[in-house]
Amino acid sequence: MSKPAILALEDGSVFHGTAIGADGVTSGEVVFNTAMTGYQEILTDPSYTRQIVTLTYPHIGNTGINSEDVESASIAAAGLVIRDLPLLASSFRSEQTLSDYLKSQNVLGIADIDTRRLTRILRDKGAQNGAILAGAEAEGDDAVDRALAAAKAFPGLKGMDLAKEVSCKEAYEWTQGEWALGEGYADTTKGERPYHVVAYDFGVKFNILRMLAARGCRLTVVPAQTPAADVLAMSPDGVFLANGPGDPEPCDYAIKAIQEVLETNTPVFGICLGHQLLALASGAKTIKMGHGHHGANHPVQDLASGTVMITSQNHGFAADEATLPANVRATHRSLFDGTLQGIELTDRPAFSFQGHPEASPGPRDVAPLFDRFIAMMQARR
Repeated sequence: MSKPAILALEDGSVFHGTAIGADGVTSGEVVFNTAMTGYQEILTDPSYTRQIVTLTYPHIGNTGINSEDVESASIAAAGLVIRDLPLLASSFRSEQTLSDYLKSQNVLGIADIDTRRLTRILRDKGAQNGAILAGAEAEGDDAVDRALAAAKAFPGLKGMDLAKEVSCKEAYEWTQGEWALGEGYADTTKGERPYHVVAYDFGVKFNILRMLAARGCRLTVVPAQTPAADVLAMSPDGVFLANGPGDPEPCDYAIKAIQEVLETNTPVFGICLGHQLLALASGAKTIKMGHGHHGANHPVQDLASGTVMITSQNHGFAADEATLPANVRATHRSLFDGTLQGIELTDRPAFSFQGHPEASPGPRDVAPLFDRFIAMMQARR
């Protein structure tokens, strides 16, 4: 038996559909993602914390869920919105249905709504605060009013520091390498690991760590609020700044630590939130975007070579290119809206990229950025 669900937006828009996950109430910033595959990686990306994700591709869940294709230990998104949940999930790797996966982690989802209409609203008005009511919560004459009240009560992501909330509590070593069909994830402890990299966990995706490990990095992952002195005491060959959710500006602890690391000329590489934090630490500013970038088909141009890459993106804030100081150079730019996608410091061995070069599944055009980081650490030696 199907259960009702309601999605409400702060602008008053209401969608009635079917509950496909847990029962209850959830709220967050509603965004849309245009990727056609990778719903499991999207759900487990910590950068989606406190966000309700709308997938524009109509059929989601048709390959089920498996225990390998995760980017964190649990679902990070606050909720899921889709057009259609197929009756059958079919894949030789499938271990669980999407609906059962959502229920097992107490995450709400809604299906059978007009996601095209919803996407048009988010595209034209920008990301909206919203709420999902599912099951018994979506029943009763006052259900719509309660859904609208929950949507309007969400404070929004501007000014919200989520990095320290999703970060690990204690430092740990990462040893898992990249995945191969029939073999699973490689054990990198069996090979040479000439580079010691300390990775700041602002909401790091597992595949970032896997790609670094596969390139010979011995990885120590540390909590977001770890002082720079503690990181430098480990004598790292390089420092990595991870992706993560929320507004970068309130992360004053991270900005201060990055500034101190930069003073030592230790190679630094940042992705997504890490890119924005490097920009802030260098003296630039960040801005809240309208509907952000969420998808696996975003064209980005390398300004030095003119090469256009197809990239995976997931961010609602951006570094403001107009505020870059003299010692920071723009390296990549989005061809969708011209926003800044990459920077490098001219007086320090530090660079960053806004998109997700480790996308899995997704385009691998930007993966060589990891090789550049390795080359920087080698050059410093």
